[in-house]
Amino acid sequence: MSSQRAQRVGDLIQQEISRLLLKEVRDPRVAFVTITGVEPTNDLQLARVYYTVMSDDAAARDACGDGLRSAVPFLRRELGRVLRLRRVPELEFRYDNSIAYGSRIEELLKEIHRHEPTE
Repeated sequence: MSSQRAQRVGDLIQQEISRLLLKEVRDPRVAFVTITGVEPTNDLQLARVYYTVMSDDAAARDACGDGLRSAVPFLRRELGRVLRLRRVPELEFRYDNSIAYGSRIEELLKEIHRHEPTE
């Protein structure tokens, strides 16, 4: 199976999970979650779903992860219904810290520029 097909399926999974979380899932723990990407394996047996939360609080991040993991059976059932795949991939949710990492780099660069001597 081509990785190009896996990427297309990953994009569809990302769109559908985002829609389901916004409109169907009623768990307040996942209210402010954003799905940032989906990486399916080439055989489509597993899909790593990356998410981020608006809050910087570690407790809120952990609660959101718990809420997402509890919604996996519902999400897989709905994905199977909408996407009509032979086998719906297992969903593994992982926190995406790239946004926080990028913000930290930006802060450091601003700090460096602040302390530069002006010419």
